[in-house]
Amino acid sequence: MHFLTAIAALLPVGAALAATHTITVGLNGTLTFTPDSINATVGDTLDFSFVAGNHTITQSSFATPCSLFKAANGSAGVDSGFKPGTESDPATFSFAINDTSAPLWFYCRHPGHCEQGMVFAVNAPITGAKTFEAFQTAAKATNANTTSSSSSTASSSSSSSTAPPSTTSAANGAGMLRAGSAGAILGVAGLLAGLVL
Repeated sequence: MHFLTAIAALLPVGAALAATHTITVGLNGTLTFTPDSINATVGDTLDFSFVAGNHTITQSSFATPCSLFKAANGSAGVDSGFKPGTESDPATFSFAINDTSAPLWFYCRHPGHCEQGMVFAVNAPITGAKTFEAFQTAAKATNANTTSSSSSTASSSSSSSTAPPSTTSAANGAGMLRAGSAGAILGVAGLLAGLVL
């Protein structure tokens, strides 16, 4: 009886621990994520709503803002795949934050979008060398670096736009949303039940 009372009391607390951040992709036909940078904690969910055009949310790194992130073990970072959507029928993609030890960097991998500044960040520093603004500037600079050799990179850029989407990622701080905050709720409930008993 005490166990059920403890669980019932904890359900609202567990739900309050995790937040959902809604990011609109392509608002008003622009090449933007709105907001373009957020602060999140472990367990928070990022919910992307694709309202115009054909875009992706693809994980990158600060050093290579317009390239798919690859972990040391070779696994790819988060990649929604292309999500065509409209304001009346938006496509969606969500994932949970499972590590906040370092900022997470993202871009749209539709050809030319990243190079026009279509980037997004989670927990980017507000001062120093690796701010969101510095990341966006670096993304725009990749256009200047690739323009002079566009004929030699045309085939490689088109093949990179067809990379298969990644569905999970444990080593890079983001993973697909599976059960929301249910695991956290059950963990806290189990801990309290153990203390009560």
